[in-house]
Amino acid sequence: MKLLMRKYQETPDYQRIRDFLQETYLLNDRREVNWNLNRWEYWQWHVNENVFHFNLSAAVFIWENEDGKIVAVLNPEGSGEAFLQIHPDYKTRELEIEMISIAETQFASTQPDGTQELTIWANEYDYERQDLFSRRGYVKQASSEYQRHRDMSHPIPEMRLPEGYTMKTVDAEKDLPARSWVSWKAFHADEPDEKYEGWDWYKNVQRAPLYRSELDLVAIAPNGDYAAFVTIWYDEGTQTATLDPVGTHPDHQRKGLSKALIAEGLRRVKKLGATLCTVGSFSERAGALYASMGFTKYELSEPWMKKW
Repeated sequence: MKLLMRKYQETPDYQRIRDFLQETYLLNDRREVNWNLNRWEYWQWHVNENVFHFNLSAAVFIWENEDGKIVAVLNPEGSGEAFLQIHPDYKTRELEIEMISIAETQFASTQPDGTQELTIWANEYDYERQDLFSRRGYVKQASSEYQRHRDMSHPIPEMRLPEGYTMKTVDAEKDLPARSWVSWKAFHADEPDEKYEGWDWYKNVQRAPLYRSELDLVAIAPNGDYAAFVTIWYDEGTQTATLDPVGTHPDHQRKGLSKALIAEGLRRVKKLGATLCTVGSFSERAGALYASMGFTKYELSEPWMKKW
């Protein structure tokens, strides 16, 4: 069947890509062979809006069948990265070759010595794509993402905050400076405070259609400072929740704050109807945290890099 490739157009494609990701996520038995909708929203409204600023009309490519149905999407995540999202009924070697070729011309990053680099991700069990990567000169890298998940029918651990700490949901406006600050400190512990650029970026996160302030949880230290946080995204269409991000201020780590927030978040999304919760991790420490909260099952999303 002949497929038509074109670039993203916001008005007709914004909702259609959301529908495509929901459909293929369910067809793939809620395995993250493609992104789920939660990840797409976090990428679009935070990663892209606040960090990379891709022009989506130039950076997102769409393939449609003869009936005009979206069957594949090619998009970056960061600089020099590409993701292939393909409907399982249309996954062919020819289509993947076409998508990879476009990614190489559109998304490769230029290095200081003038060479080009591109990383494309593949599920650990997608042996056909891995073979294709090898034949095209890609080499598998070590920094795989653990795509963890837990069945929400399993018991949620009872976790309590340490004495003196409290928990609350984020107020959309009042808590913006403090919520932004603790997030920056959690992920930039080694950087000087002078590099902090304020909280305007969090307004974009809150603009995402799936964002719910009642699922944006923070732990408050005895002195009133924000000590830890977890934001949960919930897609009713697939009954899937996703933790992203989870973090703790360096001064308040190893006290069980993240576990208590995750446990409360799991209880809240279960009441909303979630039957599955997912979270991505890279480090051994993060993996141990999530495993202790029931995220013991996972698949790997593996990065393959080509240099030329």
